[in-house]
Amino acid sequence: MSNTVYLNGQYKAVEDATISVMDRGFLFGDGVYEVIPVFGGNLLALDKHLKRLLNSLDRIGLQNPCSRDEWLAIFAELLDTNSGHDRAIYLQVSRGAYVKRDLSVKTPNGEQHPPTVFAMVLQVTPPDLELASAGISVITVDDFRWNACDIKSTSLVANVMLKQQAAEAGMEDAILIKDGGVTEGTASNVFIIKDGVLITPPTSHKLLPGITRDLVIEIAKNNTILVEERDIKEAELYEADEIWMTSSTREIAPVICLNGNAVGRVDSKANGNASSNASSKGVAGEMWKRMMDLYQQHKQTLRQGG
Repeated sequence: MSNTVYLNGQYKAVEDATISVMDRGFLFGDGVYEVIPVFGGNLLALDKHLKRLLNSLDRIGLQNPCSRDEWLAIFAELLDTNSGHDRAIYLQVSRGAYVKRDLSVKTPNGEQHPPTVFAMVLQVTPPDLELASAGISVITVDDFRWNACDIKSTSLVANVMLKQQAAEAGMEDAILIKDGGVTEGTASNVFIIKDGVLITPPTSHKLLPGITRDLVIEIAKNNTILVEERDIKEAELYEADEIWMTSSTREIAPVICLNGNAVGRVDSKANGNASSNASSKGVAGEMWKRMMDLYQQHKQTLRQGG
């Protein structure tokens, strides 16, 4: 497989693609990005991704550098050049390279510099459903991030810190809590299931409006699963029948352990073999199995051009 990327109007080998050290994306994390899954050559929810990109650009005061057709042409060339089956397009737009390091976004003559536009293809390994069903263990952590989390910003140091906090606790991820309520994961949205109802926090500046989140809601509603978009109190996590974390790359991950407590039905076999000091673990729930099956069906339809 070749590894060709797009950078500012040119297609180059990844090792030949370079940016200025004065680029504001490098100096300040002053940029936004998107990750668009591709199944069988077909882009997942393209218009929703481009709409979210536009929202992020508008929020930081940058014009969209490409029209829809121009983005499509870039993606098509990259997908044609970088072969594969299940893949993803990563695109990033920064405010560009300035003459000096300064927080001001305009030059002395009042103009803005051209943005830096970058895109590449990521290879995606389809999830092993048996492995996915084993679930993940998470902790809750204080969400200390800024109140503009609906921007898909390249400045992710807070998310890195929160992810590392989970890793240091021996967990795969963290559920973030702000003012006593659930916001999201370090790079995912959060769902709980209680009495057959799928519940997730509403979109706001507190969290990123996930495309997979929206797709899960759409699939659920199309299959007569009740959905509520409302605030989730931290205490509700411990009363939930199931907890999921969703993202484009993770898809739908069932949480089986929260702060050392089993989620949902307890895995008696696993817990029976564990030491008395180990965390209790649950098992992936029936609603997760149903939704994961429906999600895979949707992907297969997309692969077939549906």
